[in-house]
Amino acid sequence: MPVTSVTSGIGLEVTKDVFCLPVQIVNVCFIGNPTTSNTFVLIDAGMPNSAEIIIREAEERFGQNCRAEAIILTHGHFDHVGAVLELTEKWNTTVYAHSLELPYLTGKADYPPADPEADSGMIAKMSPIFPRHSINLKNHIRALPDNGRVPELKDWRWIHTPGHTPGHISLFREGDRFLIAGDAFTTVKQESLFKVVTQQPELNGPPAYFTPDWKAASHSVKQLAELNPWSAVTGHGRPMSGEELTAGLQTLAANFDKTEIPKQGRYTH
Repeated sequence: MPVTSVTSGIGLEVTKDVFCLPVQIVNVCFIGNPTTSNTFVLIDAGMPNSAEIIIREAEERFGQNCRAEAIILTHGHFDHVGAVLELTEKWNTTVYAHSLELPYLTGKADYPPADPEADSGMIAKMSPIFPRHSINLKNHIRALPDNGRVPELKDWRWIHTPGHTPGHISLFREGDRFLIAGDAFTTVKQESLFKVVTQQPELNGPPAYFTPDWKAASHSVKQLAELNPWSAVTGHGRPMSGEELTAGLQTLAANFDKTEIPKQGRYTH
């Protein structure tokens, strides 16, 4: 994908054990404290051809002999699984996703077509060329436990936040109210080429061109707003925290059906 943001490759330590790495236009997260361990859990796997930069960042942060104990996927869109095969082989690790997402990760189903009419922005207009075909992780993929537990992350729980995809999840840590939202909502207007490149911060719903179920998407944002997170990393955009996040997310949830659901398009009913 020939689009790169100004923050691509510039990692940010959000807390001592959450590190956000933008890769072109999408974020991956390393969860782990490099002062106490050389292992971590990776959240999402970036764009195609991004394995090298992800491995390099992991080794710079956790050391040459570092290893991902697990890879957790918020969902299976191409920009979140681009390097997952290479990373799984590199670290000999297991990938986890929601059971409803497994067909798209085991070669059994493709995602629905993009909706370029959902927004007037250039990225939305480009969306029909984005890959939507299933990948096949074979025996490397497992369904997340039904009880909300996140493998290798005892202080976190996963929350089913469908709409953008059927098996989309977000992750939440109650202790410091830290949210990893995936694409349930974003902190950049992902449909706009200019705003994606400049990473202009603003709270928005999920990327409109790849969201087929707006009723579920609305419910998911309201569900996350009820958690009242203090810090958040989203799949697209800069990390956000404090009043900007808490007040902004409440406003987004309250006005979602009016401001975020497209007025026209393939999936607007």
